[in-house]
Amino acid sequence: MSETLIHNARIRTMDPTSPHASWALVRDGRIAGLGLGVPPDATNKIDAGGRLVLPGFQDAHIHLLSGGIDMATAAFLYDVAGEQELLAALRVHSTAKSHLPIVLGSGWQAGVFGDHNLNATLIDRAVSDRPVLIYDSSFHNACLNSRAIQLAGLQDMADPPNGHIVRDASGRPTGMLHEEVIPLVAERLPGLTEADWMEGLRAGQAHANEHGITGVLDARVTEREAATYGRAAANGLLTLRVAGTALVTEADTPQTAVARLSALRAAHRGPDFHVHSAKFFMDGVYENRTAANLRDYADRQGGNAPCMFGAEQTRALMTALDAARFAIHVHVIGDASARRAIEGLEAARAANGYWPAQHQLAHLQLLDPADFARLQGLATANIQPLWARIEPPYSDPSLSMIGQDRWPDVYAFRRILDAGADWCLSSDWAVSTLNPFEIIETAITRQKRVDDDPQAPFFADQALTIEECVQGYTVNAARACWRNHFTGMLRPGYSADLIVLDRDVFTCPPQNISQTRVLCTLFKGHEVYRNPDFPG
Repeated sequence: MSETLIHNARIRTMDPTSPHASWALVRDGRIAGLGLGVPPDATNKIDAGGRLVLPGFQDAHIHLLSGGIDMATAAFLYDVAGEQELLAALRVHSTAKSHLPIVLGSGWQAGVFGDHNLNATLIDRAVSDRPVLIYDSSFHNACLNSRAIQLAGLQDMADPPNGHIVRDASGRPTGMLHEEVIPLVAERLPGLTEADWMEGLRAGQAHANEHGITGVLDARVTEREAATYGRAAANGLLTLRVAGTALVTEADTPQTAVARLSALRAAHRGPDFHVHSAKFFMDGVYENRTAANLRDYADRQGGNAPCMFGAEQTRALMTALDAARFAIHVHVIGDASARRAIEGLEAARAANGYWPAQHQLAHLQLLDPADFARLQGLATANIQPLWARIEPPYSDPSLSMIGQDRWPDVYAFRRILDAGADWCLSSDWAVSTLNPFEIIETAITRQKRVDDDPQAPFFADQALTIEECVQGYTVNAARACWRNHFTGMLRPGYSADLIVLDRDVFTCPPQNISQTRVLCTLFKGHEVYRNPDFPG
């Protein structure tokens, strides 16, 4: 029996029945006691130094494994501002990772690159002797060099449903790919080894633990990701809990989707890794003009995009998966995709009745005013507040396509909550930072950090409070991951997942929240991260 005492602390338990404590006793990985005043004795002690202690944060929409693989194997392109910087980054990375059969990169910005200026000819100037695959920051676009085009047989490949190969006037692939063709092409290129996947998982976990995250929902899981998480769980290598949301595609029928997801669920029942939900991409992103809107885009080019699942197919798939007791987790960017998902969930409710599914609509960039109230009791709003700010040039294309008259409906989080919807906060890492404190600051200020030359707040009346943000990262996120019965708050019998912070985020100026550092992270009572400056 092991015991650890966290004392001299200001503990916010997030348990409404006993919200505050000054000490917590951990025994065999669970909270054995909490209290105020004189603490009990224990063999191991952590002196919090009077600092704030919270339950471990949980990120309920993240791509932990793929983000970790990017950290371990891919060129970092998020800050690249032009062609020469891109070429230099790829050359350096190609040399550093010369042992890999493919050169990977991630993070190029749609505000800098696009179909008009990013192609195989450009990438060939950096690397021509090995295949290259580089993703944009949203991971909804990617570009290849000529070697990769050749290896993938792209010239003779037709566009799949919901995917597009960009071609020049002569019909030759330029190297640019949009949406669902990307994973099909990636399968034709040299892959990573099992060791690379495990290295990526270790990198992603360490990054998450450093920022106070002790639980996640990986928002796109196939058999490949499930196998890696399952192996890590079986070998005791997970330093956080993972819920998996298994991918459903346009090619699925209700029978194939239920059969595949049921097999994954049966193979991975947790508690550290479990498959609990079905993932739909109902549309794409504004950056490549695949977001589905109820009316045409408002910019000069105009046009629109369809939902990636038809109305009848959506109702059939969601009804079948709901009946099989899967949570349904839907990527929705435009207001047409949100409405299609809402209608599918309403059809499932009508057919199957209510159960505490924790269905979720993720992102909700644009929501029609008629649909705010429909979320109540139907779906959790799984939101990424970091995006709710003016950030030229990245925010400009989507806002132009939406049209200024609809801007009040963009990332309208206050209206969503006021309409009675459940909510949780998340990051969508590696699309953007997983640092909860940067995200929380933007949720409150609706602008970039002070040191990053912020614009005026983007509809400040849609801000969240610090209390709502912390609840969205603890109690509500745990519920979204189906583990709120033993995580998400500090309560006797619950898992001892907790974090020590260097400041009190409830009382410090909102503009300082992003500077918060995690000093110590405990998962099941064991330290999985400690800041070198923390003496406790």
